[in-house]
Amino acid sequence: MSLKYWKGAHTKHRLLYHLVFVPKYRHRILHGTVAVRLKTLFYEACKVNWWWIEEVKVLPDHVHMLIQIHPVETVADVVKALKGGSSRVIRQEFPELEEFLWGDSFWTDGYFAESVGAQSFAAVKAYIRENQDSMPPLQKRNRGL
Repeated sequence: MSLKYWKGAHTKHRLLYHLVFVPKYRHRILHGTVAVRLKTLFYEACKVNWWWIEEVKVLPDHVHMLIQIHPVETVADVVKALKGGSSRVIRQEFPELEEFLWGDSFWTDGYFAESVGAQSFAAVKAYIRENQDSMPPLQKRNRGL
């Protein structure tokens, strides 16, 4: 389904976004069964909302996603649905994470979003898929988004 245009009643569109969000305090807790469950939750949310995840990578301290959405939805609402729904379920199913996450949220308040055009689509997809595993250790790279 990559790079396909979607049609609406009076529209034809392809709205792709590269999203990045991190767990609270950038703790390295997104691994093992937590990472697998997060991916499942993201795909379920997309199925329900008629979005399309082109690529997703759950790393120990952040998530990269290349997602296509509809023009009636804002990026903020999409991120809110993805982060809010996954936060609630992860906190219920993995209570042992509570020692790392004080308060009532799993994710940080912020996120990174970038629109992706046809020219940068392949580059962003390859970046999410391949280049993340070769990143230097956390202490040697920028701790920002």
